[in-house]
Amino acid sequence: MSSIKDIQDEIVSEFEILGDDKESTIYFIMELGAGLEALPEVARVEDNIIKGCQSKVWLIAEEQDGKVHYMADSNTDITKGLISLLLRVLNNRAPEEILNAKLDFVERIGMGSIIGSQRSNGFASMIKQIKLFAFAIQSNQNV
Repeated sequence: MSSIKDIQDEIVSEFEILGDDKESTIYFIMELGAGLEALPEVARVEDNIIKGCQSKVWLIAEEQDGKVHYMADSNTDITKGLISLLLRVLNNRAPEEILNAKLDFVERIGMGSIIGSQRSNGFASMIKQIKLFAFAIQSNQNV
């Protein structure tokens, strides 16, 4: 499995190809979401919604062999693409890796200018929830 840094570098390279074409970049993010693993319908409940997102984003996590496995979905294509980027970087990793991850690809691709301030706040909420799940799983491992 590639390192968190390597995956972030791959993402940055993919976005660099698009240049400053905001419309193509948004379309690309939406396409990424289409590849997200389907979230079971039973997981689409209020308790699994990430607070602070303008759109509905459901996120669940479980421990599998000492690693955190996430599944997510959203009711909008752009938000589904955004969460898919985060899962691409952080899914199936040890809790410590997730908690210590420096997600610099966000700044490097200029995510704020691509998605605007409201979605940027939601994106930050997604990161926070992903790390909270990792912390909870890490805490359970240390009991």
